[in-house]
Amino acid sequence: MRIDVIRPGELGTAEISAWRAMQRATPRLANPFLSPDFAIAMGEVSAEARVAVISEASGPTGFFPFERHPGGTGTALGAWVSLCQGVVHAPGAEFDARALLTGCGLHVWEFGCMVDGQPWFQPFETLRQEAVVLDLADGYPAYVEGLRERSPKFLKSTLYKERKLGRDIGELTFDLAVRDEESFRLLRRWKSEQYLRMGRQDRFGSPWVVELAERLHAVDTGDFAGPLSMLYCDGRPVAGHFGLRSDTVLVGWFPAYDPAFARYSPGLIQHLRMAEAAAAAGIRSMDLGIGTGSEYKEALRSRGEPVAEGCVRRRSAGAAAHWLRSAPVRRVRRFILDSPVLYGAADRAMKRYGHLRTRMRAR
Repeated sequence: MRIDVIRPGELGTAEISAWRAMQRATPRLANPFLSPDFAIAMGEVSAEARVAVISEASGPTGFFPFERHPGGTGTALGAWVSLCQGVVHAPGAEFDARALLTGCGLHVWEFGCMVDGQPWFQPFETLRQEAVVLDLADGYPAYVEGLRERSPKFLKSTLYKERKLGRDIGELTFDLAVRDEESFRLLRRWKSEQYLRMGRQDRFGSPWVVELAERLHAVDTGDFAGPLSMLYCDGRPVAGHFGLRSDTVLVGWFPAYDPAFARYSPGLIQHLRMAEAAAAAGIRSMDLGIGTGSEYKEALRSRGEPVAEGCVRRRSAGAAAHWLRSAPVRRVRRFILDSPVLYGAADRAMKRYGHLRTRMRAR
């Protein structure tokens, strides 16, 4: 096995074709966050972005995107915003996790949303959760019928609010892929305000995230796109979503709505309209990411897909130093996530903090 570490922008046409073929051959690898397009965009905004090209005599057998930081510490590519991570590989390929790190010049590699079916990383997992998936393979009517069985009150309430919004304000229309920059700026402003209200760090407060999103929004091919979806009421935007799609999977990334319409739950209406349009466009599933603590995700779900977080460490001094710094924090986080009472208390505290920040900002 040969490992060549390159910048994402150095990927050649043949390597990108092999990467896409591996994604098509294994459906669980079809997530757009695992695509060469995401890796290349990250390489344009991050000096730490790398791709390990794993080859045998017959050619590439895998692609491992990661970020390399000082001290031989590695993270998943775009770890702060990425919702799916791992090695994109040929069917039947096998790897040794520590040998992979050695070939990449890493002592440590941390992951947070590891795709299922990567047994070489399983011994290093510290937490397993589930991503919420909407199954659209049989079309939107079949999805809605399943939703009616699983979450009848949720569906009835959302459809009622959709009708009421139409009666009170005006006709509802939806666009799955909006291209104009003004709408994109509006969605980012809604999302930043939502982060503030929730007491969470604003991802769009980081210039590199804004640049990454803008670069991805500019891509629109059959294999990959960064679609901005918008829900309008009487021609006025009331909710939107920016995500990524491959040829078969749409990933929920940045949903937001106009708080002035909050009582109508426009974000939920947006998700149903988006699922309908995506199914009509040939998308087979929508991945909304980890569902812990999210009532609307649990209501919308068709099934869950396992994802894992953890840390691979080589037997080295650098890895030992990293363990001393990070292990206590991981244990506390795991303890909170495993306790619904503590998780709820932490979430409420963050929202109270966000409410206070919002009031202070308004003065």
